[in-house]
Amino acid sequence: MIMSPTLYPKAKAFTLLQQSKWLCYFLLVLFTIGMGSCSKSKTANNPTPEVSVKLDKETSTLMQGDELKINVNFTPTVNTPNAEYKWQVADSRIADVKVNADFSVNVTAKNKGETEVALYGPSGKKLAACLITVQEKPVPDDGIVKILAIGNSFSEDALESYLYGLANSRGHKIVIGNLYIGGASLSLHLQNASNNANAYAYRKINQQGIKATTANVSIAMALADDNWDYISFQQESPSSGLFNTFAPLVDLYNYVKTKTTNPSVKYVLHQTWAYQKNATYSAFNNYDKNQDKMYAGIVDAYIQAKNLIPTYTVVPAGTAIQNGRTSVVGDNFCRDGYHLDINIGRYTAACTWFESIFKESVVGNAYKPSALSDYHTEIAQNAAHLAVLKPNEVTQMVNYQGGGTSDFTKPILVNFGGNSTPSEWNSLVQYTAGTSIANLRDQVGANTNISITIVEGFNNRNQTGPTTTNTSLNMPSSVSSDSYYGNSKAVWESKSVTQSVVKLTGLNTAKKYSLCFFGSRANSGTENRETKYTVKGTNEVIALLDAANNTSNIACAEQVAPNTAGEITITITAGSNNNNAYGFYYINALQLKQVN
Repeated sequence: MIMSPTLYPKAKAFTLLQQSKWLCYFLLVLFTIGMGSCSKSKTANNPTPEVSVKLDKETSTLMQGDELKINVNFTPTVNTPNAEYKWQVADSRIADVKVNADFSVNVTAKNKGETEVALYGPSGKKLAACLITVQEKPVPDDGIVKILAIGNSFSEDALESYLYGLANSRGHKIVIGNLYIGGASLSLHLQNASNNANAYAYRKINQQGIKATTANVSIAMALADDNWDYISFQQESPSSGLFNTFAPLVDLYNYVKTKTTNPSVKYVLHQTWAYQKNATYSAFNNYDKNQDKMYAGIVDAYIQAKNLIPTYTVVPAGTAIQNGRTSVVGDNFCRDGYHLDINIGRYTAACTWFESIFKESVVGNAYKPSALSDYHTEIAQNAAHLAVLKPNEVTQMVNYQGGGTSDFTKPILVNFGGNSTPSEWNSLVQYTAGTSIANLRDQVGANTNISITIVEGFNNRNQTGPTTTNTSLNMPSSVSSDSYYGNSKAVWESKSVTQSVVKLTGLNTAKKYSLCFFGSRANSGTENRETKYTVKGTNEVIALLDAANNTSNIACAEQVAPNTAGEITITITAGSNNNNAYGFYYINALQLKQVN
């Protein structure tokens, strides 16, 4: 290509200009790199100093409720640590932390256990820590034994009637609490705990022996109400011999131990009792209606259950009752087949609790129910004592299995009803067939060889008898106010009970007897409720009594001779003048006299 001579100088100048421009760019880049290198070199030669962190405590042991201050030292000094550093507690259930204005921290001990209080840096890295151990704070001993049962009607039977009196008679101060729901199982207690349900009647007996009941109480509320020394658990009676039903005990215990205020509390299992042999309660089917099978199941279940939680002791009330059943009292420790008799049943269970808790023999304790004879008091105390010695087996009460005579000079008095009665009265506390009393006591408490048994049962118990009477039997209201009844003409409460039969055994065949009956049903209007008592030994005598609104009459069968086996049978039914549509008949009381 041939360029024009006139244009060549301009092109050359342009080329030089371009080269100069690129040179400037190159020098500028070199300058920038140089400046950056100088900056990096300066930073490398003057690094930000590393901060050293040190706490004034690395470990500390506190009691519940105690506070601890932890100081931190920064080297070099950090002017505003709140902006970059953070305190943190690993387990807030064990302790709480509160940061102070000077960036020290206050630690408050809450619950037993171990946790860590740590300081974290800007990057989230843990820089320093203090290990905190929290111990339970001991409760000062006030000399009062405090027992709380998480229970049901069986803890009511065992704890509420006589334990206070037994303790008080030996100089022990005691407070008793019972979280009551009738028939409550371990699973129901756990459900109530989980839901913090205000589901209980909270019965509390104070140091003076005065009982107060508070409705709508939760387990947590009762636990917080006092510094309990003993807390007891028990299974509902239908499941008491079935260990596979005890699983909720573990979670229930775990709940309770977080709520109790006494770090030294002891946990107790209340071993309940087997049903009476003739109990009609449907739950008895769980054990094939076999008392021995039920008792064996209960013993086995509680032996295993005590290993589920840290159990201080098992109170062997069930074994005490079973021991007592080998005595002359026989199978008469329950009032309805499963709840304990108001007198000897409840007293035996209370004696077992007394000896289990206070670790001293209950035998000879001066306190007893007023309605219990000295002899039966002795039986109850020894039944309990033997149970504590051998809690998992029955001990035969060989020293209390008989004695007495077929001859007696004072009347024998028999109560047909479930009320607590004075000691001179023998009580048939159930209306069902098989209910019996061995070795009946006479009016002054002397034992005889005579027994009474219900052979054919009644319909039920009636509690509308008169409270005031005027007869030669001198009945207290507890005897006259309730009765057993039958219905000979029509079905009542799905039952047709045309007659009831009671048998006396162990009578002297050389003697004759007088049998007098009292029967009454108050508020009967103008009806005639004549009751016919047919008394038969070698001879037969009939006694008739209108039980409607009766307060002053008795009917007697005189000069009755036992049969050759020493037996007299009493058949009770409606008399011919009974005009009640159902043919109701009644018996409240029996007096037996030896007449020659």
